[in-house]
Amino acid sequence: MSLSSSACAISTSFFPLKARHPKTRVPFNIQNPLRCSSPPSFRPLSRKLYPVKATVLQEDDEEEAVVEKSFPTKIPLGLEIEEVGESRANSSSSGLERWVIKVEQSVNIFLTDSVIKILDTFYRDRDYARFFVLETIARVPYFAFISVLHLYESFGWWRRADYLKVHFAESWNEMHHLLIMEELGGNSWWFDRFLAQHMAFFYYFMTVFMYALSPRMAYHFSECVESHAFETYDKFIKAQGDELKKKPAPEVAIKYYTGGDLYLFDEFQTSRAPCTRRPKIDNLYDVFVNIRDDEAEHCKTMKACQTHGNLQSPHSYADDFEEMPDCMIPEADCEGIVDCIKKSFTPTQAKQNQNS
Repeated sequence: MSLSSSACAISTSFFPLKARHPKTRVPFNIQNPLRCSSPPSFRPLSRKLYPVKATVLQEDDEEEAVVEKSFPTKIPLGLEIEEVGESRANSSSSGLERWVIKVEQSVNIFLTDSVIKILDTFYRDRDYARFFVLETIARVPYFAFISVLHLYESFGWWRRADYLKVHFAESWNEMHHLLIMEELGGNSWWFDRFLAQHMAFFYYFMTVFMYALSPRMAYHFSECVESHAFETYDKFIKAQGDELKKKPAPEVAIKYYTGGDLYLFDEFQTSRAPCTRRPKIDNLYDVFVNIRDDEAEHCKTMKACQTHGNLQSPHSYADDFEEMPDCMIPEADCEGIVDCIKKSFTPTQAKQNQNS
């Protein structure tokens, strides 16, 4: 990964990230340094690496990437001893959990393959129309996640804003992918709009049900969809790269990737520090390269989300509130509708302290 000297200084000051794949080149544009150019008063975060694996296809070969868990979840000291005892008690159920995960992933792979067959049938030689349908579908899960989490908030079951921030940033990114495909004419035929919109309608309610039942399963399904999107764009770039370099970039792509406020662009990329990726857009080839790289970042984020409590906004600085406990908002959360209902009848430690 090649970064300019200023970008290296920024990422080294705040986040001790190491480039694991020197072959992967990320374009960097320092025309808009945002708020990251002037060092804030935050202390450097102590970070810990967690081996979360994600498959990232390169232009020449396939390699395995190790994704950082950008901001580890804090564990209160009082819970460390309890978790040791609970780990022994839960060891007997680990076999059942592995079986459940296997079933969930098998169902997701079957559903993803079914969607791919539909797209292959109708869009074998119509790339932009296929991309339009794909982007219409790809943004739906983030709407579903946010809808369920807002419902949980209404009942007091959920108080973790980072998930809402990241999922909204993901939907914002996918929306601009969709706008790019529309500007390229991907939605010109009524049948493509009809198919994409009706698939998105049923996909939304299916994802809401799946996310309420098992967030882990819903996140894995979204990872499968994003992985297919990455592979689709990667093949398209390799096949049409020379022609794409001769065509101008759509105006909406230039505004999104090089515009004034790139906060939301940084927000969905939870495996990297803010301001460390600034794309250059000179032609249509650069646009599709960045869309492909966006899908890879979505894959990493969805992979991290499959471990409960593993997601945190790249712009969060939780360590700065350690000396101000009165300013901290209790982060209530739950893992699915069953767990939410169960916890609503179980008094939390904070409620017990208030009553005592």
